[in-house]
Amino acid sequence: MSLPELKKNITRESIRRYAEASGDFNPIHLDEEFAKNTPAGGIIAHGMLSLAFVSQMMTQAFGEEWIKTGKLDVRFKNPARPGDTITITGKVKREIPDEKGKLIVHEIVCINQKNEAIITGDATVRISE
Repeated sequence: MSLPELKKNITRESIRRYAEASGDFNPIHLDEEFAKNTPAGGIIAHGMLSLAFVSQMMTQAFGEEWIKTGKLDVRFKNPARPGDTITITGKVKREIPDEKGKLIVHEIVCINQKNEAIITGDATVRISE
């Protein structure tokens, strides 16, 4: 079973809004002159902004069950940058029955328009039966 795909555009505005919401004003996210002189070579989005989109996909699929029981185990592979369109997808990796229902482990991936992985890993949610 696959989860509904979610597409998001990364813009300087979305990065700025995330900086304001999170309080993370690191210049690598906001200052082009600073960022271009770093190993990143330019502005990058906050990793947690991309991860928030993963959580949004899971919330759309599982609602309150995700909010109450969801867990992520992910790796950040590449940064998202202004102008990127990222696509978040997931599919069932395994189901684990237990006394409270079952845990469903999803393999998730977040890729950019160049098909480069931004985030990979697992998203686990418990559903009651």
